[in-house]
Amino acid sequence: MNPEAVRARSGEILDQIAGAVVTERATLETILVGILSDGHVLLEDVPGTGKTLTARSFADALGVSFSRVQFTPDLLPSDVIGSNVFDESTRTFEFQPGPVFANVMLADEINRAPPKTQSALLEAMEEGQVTVDGESHPLPDPFVVIATQNPVEMDGTFELPVAQRDRFMIRTSLGYPDRSGELELIDRRASRRSASPSVERVCDPETLDGLREAPESVRVEGTVREYLVDVARATRGDERVRTGVSPRGVQKFFEAVRAHAVLRGREYATPDDVKATALAVLSHRIVLTPDARVDGVGPEAVVAEVLEEVPVPQLNA
Repeated sequence: MNPEAVRARSGEILDQIAGAVVTERATLETILVGILSDGHVLLEDVPGTGKTLTARSFADALGVSFSRVQFTPDLLPSDVIGSNVFDESTRTFEFQPGPVFANVMLADEINRAPPKTQSALLEAMEEGQVTVDGESHPLPDPFVVIATQNPVEMDGTFELPVAQRDRFMIRTSLGYPDRSGELELIDRRASRRSASPSVERVCDPETLDGLREAPESVRVEGTVREYLVDVARATRGDERVRTGVSPRGVQKFFEAVRAHAVLRGREYATPDDVKATALAVLSHRIVLTPDARVDGVGPEAVVAEVLEEVPVPQLNA
C-alpha cells in the first residue's frame, strides 16, 4: 500500500473514531501511529475523559478482536494471561487462554494493579507470546495493548515499573474536551433514547496488514536518523534526568517517525516527523532525579527543551 493510500484509509479510520470520541484529532493520530508501528499505547488521564471508549472504538474501526481487563489490586497474573486447568474427563491439564488473547486488549486502569500483575504483560508486549508452566503460547497478530491509567497522585494507584513503561511505544493524554466538545456530549445525552455513538468497521485484515507494512518502506535519510538519535541521547545528558531514553526507546522512536510520515502521505521522513512524535514516544521513558521532582519538573519539559537545543538538520532539495 503506497503512502497516499495509507493517508486516505487512515483518514477514514480517524473520521469514524472522531464521530464517537470527543477529543483532538491529533491525539487520535498519535494513537494510530502507535498501532501502525506495531507498538502499544498508554493513555494517561483522569477518569471520565473517554479512554475506554477510545480503545474500543479503534478495535471496532479496524475490525479486530477486542478484550477488556479491569485492573484491580487483587488481579492475578493468571487472570490476564490464562492458566492451566485440570480437565476431569481427560485427566490432564489444558491451557485456558486469558483475555490477553485478542488483537486489541484494553488494560483498563492498569496502575491500580500491583507491580507483579503489571509485569505479567512484559513478555506478551515484547515477544507476542505468554509462557505458562514452561510452555509458550503465541498471541494473535496483530497484538496491541491499549492501557489506561489515572495520574499516579490519585489514591489506590501504583507507579508502573520502568521496564513496563519502556514497552509502551506511545504515551498520550486525551485531555478535557473544549467547550464545543462538552456541549456535544450534552447534546448526545439530551435524549436518553438516543443510541450511544457507534463506530463502523472500515478496515479488513488485508487492508490492516497493508497499513502496518507501509511504514517499512518509508525512507529516512542519514541526517534525519542522526537528528533522531541526537534528540534521544540528549535526554541522558540532562542533569535533571536520572535515566534517559533507552536504546529500545530509540528504536521505537525511529518506528514512530516512519509511521507518522506515512500518515502524512509521504515516502520519506523529515525532522518535523521527529518533532511531532518526540513527546509521545520519549517522555514516559525518562526517569527524573528526586531534586527535579521536588522542583516540579516534568519529563515533557525535558523533551521540549531538548528539541529546542538540538540543531535541526536541513534536508537536501
